[in-house]
Amino acid sequence: MTRLPTLTSYLDAMHNLLAFILRIPPVDPSTALRTTFLLRLTGDVMNSVTGYPPSVDGLRLLVDFLDDLDQAWVAVLRSQAWDPTTGEGVDLIIPVDEIQPGTTPIQSSPMSQTERTRLRSLFVTGTAGLEEWLMGSDLGGGDWEKVLERAGVLQEFNDLFSSALVELGCEAGMSNDSVEEVSLP
Repeated sequence: MTRLPTLTSYLDAMHNLLAFILRIPPVDPSTALRTTFLLRLTGDVMNSVTGYPPSVDGLRLLVDFLDDLDQAWVAVLRSQAWDPTTGEGVDLIIPVDEIQPGTTPIQSSPMSQTERTRLRSLFVTGTAGLEEWLMGSDLGGGDWEKVLERAGVLQEFNDLFSSALVELGCEAGMSNDSVEEVSLP
C-alpha cells in the first residue's frame, strides 16, 4: 500500500531526498533547517527500512546509503557544504568581494547538544533495530552476521555511522552492547 513497494525503490527515493537536503547551505538561518531535515530523514530511514523484507541484494544498497548518510552527517557536524561530485563535505569559501560591509556576518551555528544527543540516539537505536530486523529474517536463520558476510557487507555494517560518531565525540565501533540500561527507583 505504498508507492515505494521495495527496499530498493525506498532507498532510491531517500537518496534523492538526502541529495536535496544537502543542497541547503550551511549558513544561518539555513543551518538549523538542514539539521532538522536531516534528523527527520535519518529517523524515518532507520524506522522505515525494517518494514521491508530484507534481501541480500538490498543489503548492499542499504549499507551504501547508510554510508552516504554517515558522510552527510560528518559534513553537517563540521558545518561544511556538500560536494555532490566527491560525496563529502567541503569547507564553504565565500569570496571576499561577495561580502557586503554593514550586513549581518555570515555564520554557521553548530548543532545544539540536544540535536547531537538525538542524533546519537538515532544511530544507536536504529542500528539495533537493523540487527533485530536481520535476526528475524529468513535470510540467515537468525544469524544476521552470516547474512551480512555472505552479502559482503559485514565490515561496513559493523562500521555504520563510525565517522559521524567520531565527529560527535563517541567511540568508533561502538556497539549496542555498550549501552547501559538505567533502572529507575
